Amino acid sequence: MIRFPSRLALCLMAGLIGQAAYAAGAAPTATVNGTAIPAARAEVMFNEQRAQGAPDSQQLRDAVREELIRREVLAQEATKKGLDKKSEVQAQMDLARQAVLLRAYIQDFVKANPISEADLKKEYDSVKSKMGSKEYKPRHVLVETEDEAKAIIAKLKAGEKFDVLAKQSKDPGSKDNGGDLGWSNPGMFVKPFSEAMVKLEKGKFSETPVKSDFGYHVIQLDDVRDLKAPDFAEVKPQLEQRLQQQKIEKHIADLRAKANVK
Repeated sequence: MIRFPSRLALCLMAGLIGQAAYAAGAAPTATVNGTAIPAARAEVMFNEQRAQGAPDSQQLRDAVREELIRREVLAQEATKKGLDKKSEVQAQMDLARQAVLLRAYIQDFVKANPISEADLKKEYDSVKSKMGSKEYKPRHVLVETEDEAKAIIAKLKAGEKFDVLAKQSKDPGSKDNGGDLGWSNPGMFVKPFSEAMVKLEKGKFSETPVKSDFGYHVIQLDDVRDLKAPDFAEVKPQLEQRLQQQKIEKHIADLRAKANVK
């Protein structure tokens, strides 16, 4: 089953490109009630379907043509009813057209400003150095007050089980799992938590409450192991995506700072 995009932005982009192609003499895909559907519009939709995994075939091209005909029929009926003159419809069309231009601009910026291999390796080394050489498997109980944390520590010293006491934790993600936080490197936790965690011996718990912005923690270290960082090739796509996004955000911020806004 062929699934077609319903995004108005795609249609507008196809229309803008298609008008130029048609003006240059390209044969229309079809003519509906005297209105030509530009061939470039069909090509945009066809390429969109290919990008989503549809195989190149005459069946796909026929289906794209039929979809565009249906859309043109509906668009003509909407125009007859004057819907294109309604202010809210015009505003939506303006926003959609703007979104297409923004996407085209960002794509052009990315193409003109690729992330170098040197930048990727530098980012990889930076991330790798922050990971450290050890990976920890802690569990915790998070409570509101220091007195609550001290009471939990006293119960642990008296022999009560950590996973049972964890049920009163404020952390919904771990309270039903005995407070288990899984394998993580210290950089994934807030500083007070990570500093206390790395000082613990395997199987021990913190004997004084650990204060963070979230409340008071009682931490137990279940295990520790050597950390092997992923290979550069393995994380390269994610690093490239992150650096590219940072570059885009900086470019947008620079443009915004230069803009004359009143």
